[in-house]
Amino acid sequence: MGSCTSLEATLATPIPPTPMELPSPTATILWFPPTATPTPEVLLTRAATPEMRPGLGDTVLTDKLSNSSLWDTATSDEGSAKVDDNRLNLSAQSGVYMVSLRQNLVVNDFYAEITARAGLCRGEDTYGFLVRANAVAYYRFALSCNGMVAAERVSGAKRQILQEAVPSGDAPPGAPGEVRIGIWAVGHEMRLFLNGRYQFSITDANYASGTVGVFVNAAGNTPAVVSFSDLSVQEVSYFPPEPTPEP
Repeated sequence: MGSCTSLEATLATPIPPTPMELPSPTATILWFPPTATPTPEVLLTRAATPEMRPGLGDTVLTDKLSNSSLWDTATSDEGSAKVDDNRLNLSAQSGVYMVSLRQNLVVNDFYAEITARAGLCRGEDTYGFLVRANAVAYYRFALSCNGMVAAERVSGAKRQILQEAVPSGDAPPGAPGEVRIGIWAVGHEMRLFLNGRYQFSITDANYASGTVGVFVNAAGNTPAVVSFSDLSVQEVSYFPPEPTPEP
């Protein structure tokens, strides 16, 4: 009997419920976060590359350098200028400067090209193209065998630097090497091209016309040998634009 009373008392005592653990609050996932409105990209219109040889006209001369009577030739212990196998071969001993001019040609505004091949050339040896030339005066565009290019005005034994020597990736660094040299000349301005690529421009008003020629100069202790071929000359008809007057 006492056992039953004890059981009822036990059953009658309510057992407090265990509090249910609530889940931790979960952060809300934002599937499409707001972003700043992109600013449309402004595309810049690039200016067209200017034509560096404007006004090219008809070809007035092509010379395969097969006729020795059309070029100054000479032979001595110090150097030589010989036409052979469609090439004008210039050689100079150490310290010697050799020049050969094209005869029966006078041009003023023109574009001329000639191919130069360095056979023996090193260091500060130079070779190149002469324009608006006569026997004692001309403009000289020089390539050195250390990859530099320059320009001068020559009158007799005097020379005036018009463009200091600057490096060019188109100038062959010594021998063997080949390059197509071009000169665009209009009025007082002359532009040098190597393999069709613009190098620099000079301005000088001393010589307005003349023939063309080539040269080699052995500046070091060894000879220099360079051959030239395939001369071409084109007319140029070009009038530089007038400068815009300032307000």
